Amino acid sequence: MTGLRQEKGLLVVPSQQQEAQDRAIEPRALRDVCGLFVTGVTVITSGDGEGVVGATVNSFTSVSLDPPMVLFCLHRDSRIREVVRESNGFVVNFLTGRQESLAWAFAGRRTASFEGVAHHHSERGMPVLSEALAYLSCRLVNEFDGGDHTIFLGEVVDLGEPRRNHDPLIFFRGSMGALEDEPKAFHPIMDG
Repeated sequence: MTGLRQEKGLLVVPSQQQEAQDRAIEPRALRDVCGLFVTGVTVITSGDGEGVVGATVNSFTSVSLDPPMVLFCLHRDSRIREVVRESNGFVVNFLTGRQESLAWAFAGRRTASFEGVAHHHSERGMPVLSEALAYLSCRLVNEFDGGDHTIFLGEVVDLGEPRRNHDPLIFFRGSMGALEDEPKAFHPIMDG
């Protein structure tokens, strides 16, 4: 095919280029569609001493088991972006269904105060929410421009196993809540 060119890492076919520009996606519409998927709520924490900060995110995913790698996104104006870069690491704290108020506190524009929030430090000195369901302490490996967000990639260097008898906090259609019921049956492919 002639006329093919690469744009922001994507292969663009000329007839598709104008079509894509004509149907620009509204950010709110994209958020509404993505809100149809249930996601676990996490608080990313980073920093040391008095510079400890956190932010609630639901854009976390694991990308590799060997080596163990995870990624998450932060808005370009996020208050913890520079702290993650300076400390060269972060912790992904998975919240329990009873930690909704904590998630909302860290979701605000200002950094939630760690005063009164039970926390300790990982082996690398990263802040961990002590009452979290589980956590992954990560070394920052790379970051990528994701438009209005920065994508952070980290290698898991320490983890806290899930607490028993606690459901995760989930985000669905703009609200948070506990996962009420465990799945009753497993798909055969997922069982092995």
